[in-house]
Amino acid sequence: MVGKLRDAIRDVPDFPKEGIVFKDITPILSDGELFKGAIDLICETAGGVKIDKVVGIDARGFIFGAAAADRMGVGFVPVRKKGKLPWRCSEAAYALEYGEAVVEIHEDAVKPGEKVLLVDDLLATGGTAEAALKLLGGLGAEVVCVTFLIELSFLGGREKLVPHPVAAILEY
Repeated sequence: MVGKLRDAIRDVPDFPKEGIVFKDITPILSDGELFKGAIDLICETAGGVKIDKVVGIDARGFIFGAAAADRMGVGFVPVRKKGKLPWRCSEAAYALEYGEAVVEIHEDAVKPGEKVLLVDDLLATGGTAEAALKLLGGLGAEVVCVTFLIELSFLGGREKLVPHPVAAILEY
């Protein structure tokens, strides 16, 4: 399945800006067999641990995280860009190439001690996932694994996520 997933990802040069090679996952999303296979592999990264919640990072992490939560029979929790959640939130900032961004989570979304699987589509520099981990730590969650469909290992994002276990289905 990993080979089929890798073959389906489309490289889009110079998107969203010149010099970037974008990894387009939409061919996986549009193919039922590939999408199911990707979700199976994401669920396996929990290593057989009983998960209480799956947390997905805005926005493509919602796609994979919600499907994994459904497959595992647990709740789904979104980590969103600032200002998108309607209730009381905890927030964490992270650095962008030029400036800063903020993500939020509802302050009651995860109870202390709950085991969570944190999911996103892509690990690049790790800033967003690092911020999500800060939010989850503040809520007392136990992060079983931080899981990505794709890791761009040459960008070193994994180092920002230590000491949490990190899994990537595909590595570039």
